[in-house]
Amino acid sequence: MFPTSVRRAGVLLLAAASMAGAQAAPAQPEPGPKVGDVAPGFSLGGATREGVLKAPVSLAQFKGQTVVVAFFPKARTTGCTAQMTTYRDQWASLFNGGKGIHVIAISMDADTTQANWAREANLPMTFASDVKGDAGKAYGAYPWREGMENRLLFVVAPDGRIAYTAKPFKPLSADAYTELGAALKKTSGVK
Repeated sequence: MFPTSVRRAGVLLLAAASMAGAQAAPAQPEPGPKVGDVAPGFSLGGATREGVLKAPVSLAQFKGQTVVVAFFPKARTTGCTAQMTTYRDQWASLFNGGKGIHVIAISMDADTTQANWAREANLPMTFASDVKGDAGKAYGAYPWREGMENRLLFVVAPDGRIAYTAKPFKPLSADAYTELGAALKKTSGVK
């Protein structure tokens, strides 16, 4: 039998080793593509404040331009309304009035729901309806809850690579918009 002091030291060493092992456990990877990855393509039904679009919205149609891909949970909810109306209110300064920067807001809502919301709230961005969650799966936004995608944001550079991510995007934080604006200036070259 070992003396008490040796047993205590052994227990402490085992506890320390166990804690170190727990701390060294690999962290869960962030969902979706990372900065530098090629942005996953998508083709989805879409809408604007003018109504439902006749042709699908695809990332490929904006090749060579800066695109903000903004996943959000559900039209007309508090956080989503705050996010989209802030985009609207800062459209000129944040997104250069839509010149050279395109915003595609993606949710699992029907395109008719998105069109009505965009018209009622005068939202200037393009909406994409990811009813099956395919784009959300490719970007790590699906599922958040049944029928909803998580609030993630990606800036896609003109070369088609992810230049900035916000996982999650925090719509009630002024810093979220400041960081997005800085990333857009850097990526798009818009001053």
